[in-house]
Amino acid sequence: MKKLPCIILVFLCFAGGSYSQDNFSIQNKHKSDKISFSLINNVIIIPVEINGVTLSFLLDTGVSKPIIFNYLNVSDTLRIKDTETIFLKGLGGGDSVETLKSSNNVLRIGDAIKLRQDLYAVFNSNLNFAPKLGIPVHGIIGYDIFKDFVVEINYSKRYIKITEPKVYKYKKCKKCETFNLEFNNYKPYLNANVTINDKNIPVKLLIDTGGSDALWLFENDSLGIVSTSKYFDDFLGHGLSGSVYGKRSKIQSFSLKHFEFKQANVAFPNAESISLATQFKDRNGSVSGNILKRFNIVMDYNNNKVTLKKNVNFKAKFTYNGSGIELAHDGVRFVKEIDNSNLNIIGNQVASENDNKIVFDNTCKISLKPSYTIVELRKGSPAERAGLMIGDVILSINSKPSHHFSLQDLTHFFYDDIGKPMKLKIDRRGIVKLYEFNLEDVFK
Repeated sequence: MKKLPCIILVFLCFAGGSYSQDNFSIQNKHKSDKISFSLINNVIIIPVEINGVTLSFLLDTGVSKPIIFNYLNVSDTLRIKDTETIFLKGLGGGDSVETLKSSNNVLRIGDAIKLRQDLYAVFNSNLNFAPKLGIPVHGIIGYDIFKDFVVEINYSKRYIKITEPKVYKYKKCKKCETFNLEFNNYKPYLNANVTINDKNIPVKLLIDTGGSDALWLFENDSLGIVSTSKYFDDFLGHGLSGSVYGKRSKIQSFSLKHFEFKQANVAFPNAESISLATQFKDRNGSVSGNILKRFNIVMDYNNNKVTLKKNVNFKAKFTYNGSGIELAHDGVRFVKEIDNSNLNIIGNQVASENDNKIVFDNTCKISLKPSYTIVELRKGSPAERAGLMIGDVILSINSKPSHHFSLQDLTHFFYDDIGKPMKLKIDRRGIVKLYEFNLEDVFK
């Protein structure tokens, strides 16, 4: 295969290049369609059909071409063709990754179809969102959808509605705010304001539906964009070129015109992890899922504007993980459960208690259940001080079996009120142990 020069990415977004004239087209008379999505850890997961195979994709305004992860696991099924090898680099401090560019693929999203679509398949098996989200995620898609449609993102009811621009009609909305969009490398930016150390600072932020945090800000002493003395160092996420670390803190306020958030969560990523992102000199950071989910949004790339209307999530509290534990879905494990099908009631239901017998058959059944493992442990956190370790498998939290919960619901235990007692039963290389600690204020 022919190798092309290294192509530089800024968080999975190409720095340039030409685009096919082919567009998505909605195959119904209304030229509009509604697609339900899953909201997992503040990010949107939608079904995308590629060459006849339905996969789960993360919907991200920060990417310009569809990217498939764990390519080797799905390559035969997708019938990928017309390929060439390139190298991509993105967020994180690692090297560029080998990628297969494929042309002339057929994509379908709901009733929308595109006949000649480029795909970028990543070979790196470590770039995998599924363990952190708890559900299979095969890829990521963004610009190709947003450039061809007016896209309504209804976070409260969890659907997107795509409409061809020529038929879209705006509704009057007195409680909405509309912002002009600026584009750089096919990514949308808006202007907002932050207040840090009593100083009001205008900022230009990437609209990043693919990020689960509230805000990322790039530290800049001359502008006054600096973290306060109350912060903690933490893992922020995975980029195409490796893990991203930085400081987590709170911000006095964040404003999108008249929409204002007090004491919103903020992260300040380390400079070495975002060196490519900061090549756009005017960019000051990103606004992501933990803010965006508080609105219903209309993204209109054709008219360079975005409209926000607050929804039922608007006043939700901004909280941090008070345990220091980050979990991932790590395959499955065998669980022994009582087989309730062997519970027999003998006698007449309306008879006296003495006339009935309840007979228990003590047989159990063995089932395969999700396995949740500690993959990150914040230094100095209550969980670390209690003795928990990376690699521990969580069996139960506060006497509730972990396999009864999704990964997202299980993680919510760690975002409860400060001081809440936590009792974790874990499996460490075949030995069952019990640990106890209380959730703590991360800024203590």
